Amino acid sequence: MDKQTEIELQAAAFRRLQKHLMEDRTDVQNIDMMNLAGFCRNCLSRWYQEAANEKGIEMGKEEAREIFYGMTMDDWKANYQTDVSPEKQAAFKVAFEENVGKAD
Repeated sequence: MDKQTEIELQAAAFRRLQKHLMEDRTDVQNIDMMNLAGFCRNCLSRWYQEAANEKGIEMGKEEAREIFYGMTMDDWKANYQTDVSPEKQAAFKVAFEENVGKAD
């Protein structure tokens, strides 16, 4: 397979993952994804931001999230985010530190 085809297939797979998370499975909470898989929608938007920055494209966290989510974080939270138990919050703290780094 040539490099351009590989890049196009990877991009298509990413778009499908994004659609799955943003349209098909809005019921799955970011905290559950982080606790189980070590990444969530916010991680994907951060990776998008980092890739843009590496290419010399200035992009901040909120801009990257809005691109990935297709809406502002406030809108996402209002429409899809649910309350979380103290147990899930504790598990998230561990998962975040293991997979992303120490929280500020």
